[in-house]
Parts: sequence; structure tokens; C-alpha cells
Amino acid sequence: MKFKILASLTLGLTICIYANAQVDSIPKPDTVRRVFNATVTITEVMDSAFNTHYDTLIVANSEVNGAKKKKFINTNWFIFDLGFANYNDKTPYGSAAANSYLMPGTGGDFTKSDMRLRTVKSSNVNIWVFMQKMNLIKGKFNLKYGLGLEMFNFRYENNITYHKNPDYIYRDTTDFKKNKLYVSYASIPLMLNYDPHPENPWAFSISTGIIGGYRIGGHTKQKSSEFGKVKQGGSFDLNDWRLAYTAELGLGPIHVFGTYSITKLQNNVMDQRPYSIGIRFTNW
Repeated sequence: MKFKILASLTLGLTICIYANAQVDSIPKPDTVRRVFNATVTITEVMDSAFNTHYDTLIVANSEVNGAKKKKFINTNWFIFDLGFANYNDKTPYGSAAANSYLMPGTGGDFTKSDMRLRTVKSSNVNIWVFMQKMNLIKGKFNLKYGLGLEMFNFRYENNITYHKNPDYIYRDTTDFKKNKLYVSYASIPLMLNYDPHPENPWAFSISTGIIGGYRIGGHTKQKSSEFGKVKQGGSFDLNDWRLAYTAELGLGPIHVFGTYSITKLQNNVMDQRPYSIGIRFTNW
């Protein structure tokens, strides 16, 4: 009888020990912690001898789910634009105010055709020292801005000349082979950029915004058989400030840009709003 009782107690104790071991061997949830730029996962493991040890896995955040973490700000240095320029001319030709600035000489009052440009030879060349793209939402919506130099060359079809001190424009009797007005601005573009597939370097993108600039240069250059090359610097009553709409369409590194001036070219009765369209050489 005593042997049976002892055997029963031994069996019961064995079952309790085995059951407790099985409970302790149930895996506990992993401990996951984020440390600086990495994710640390700690897993508790029990071996066959009921000894507990821990496995640690460290994964950089940029490698999680195979996705590369987007930079907050990307910088692009020395971007070049090459395009054609013209202007929308809404000057009230024939009015008293216009006639006080436009000196026709012979041939009647100035008209819009007197100020017509050679479109193919009128250019807009820009050099942006840098442009930056600030990530707003998952790299798809960005703020683009920069700093650079905008340069416009307006080539006239007709023989007109800018006079300074006092400032006015008059019809010239000289037959010019080349007749242009050059204006340059230190400018800052500010655009909202949409890039639906930022991981694809050849994806479509679009940017729209404004450009603000301050005039830092201006001169006329004329070439004739009578006087040769004549270059004359001056303000010519040009507007010191420039504000323009701008847009940009991109397909990978190939970008097309356009601008349309909100402000007038001159600071007088002349109402000419320059616009341009061209190619932008940029990385994004």
C-alpha cells in the first residue's frame, strides 16, 4: 500500500514539473524598441535544457520594408535655363501719356508694331546657383526654392532707341543690324512641387509658383554700319522689381519651364509683360 502511494505521488510530481516546463517554454512577445536610426528586436528563447537566452536583431530604419528613407531637403547646384522671350504689349499707344514717352519723329504716333520683337532671337537665359526641394508629404509634395540670375535679351525688329536723362524712346533714322535691350535680375523662385513617384528618377513631375526678383543690370546694344557697335548702360525707367508666375514640367532630368510677368517691364506708361518658355537642365 505504501509503495502505491509513493508511486502516485512521484507520478503527480513529474506531471506538475513537465506542465510547468511547457508553460515556461511558451514564447513571449518580442520586445521592439527604436534606438536612434535603428529598430531593435529582442526575442526570448528557451533551449531543451530549460535555459533562457535572448536573440537581438538590429535593422536600420532605412531598410525597413525595403524602403529608403526620404531626405528632408535635397539640394541641386548650378541649374541652367535656355529659352525664348517675348512680352504681352498692352501699352495705350496714341494716348497723351504714351506720346509723352514715345517720340515718333516722322511717320505718325508709335504703334505696337514699332516695339515688335524678333521672337527667335529674343532670349531668356537663367543661371540658378542652387535649388532646394523640401519634403512636405512623403516626398510627393515638396517646396522648391532657390537663388539665381535671370537674363533677358529683347531684340527689336525696328529702329528704335532708348534715350536717358531724360528717359524716352524715339524712332531712329539709323538702320540697325542689331538692336536689343538687356535686363537682368537677382531672383528667388518659390514653387509647390508634385512628384507622384519620387522613387522613380524618370517619373513625371510638376511645379508651380512665383518668382520674385530685383533688377541688377540693364543696357542697350546696337550695331550699324554707320556707328559700329554702341553699348549704353542705364536704368531707362525700367521697373526695379519683378514678380512673375512660373511653372515647370519634368520627365526625369528633362524639364520645360515657363514664366509670365505680373509686373510691367517699364516703370511708366509702357505696359509690357515679359514671358518666356524654354528647357531647364537639372537633376530633378
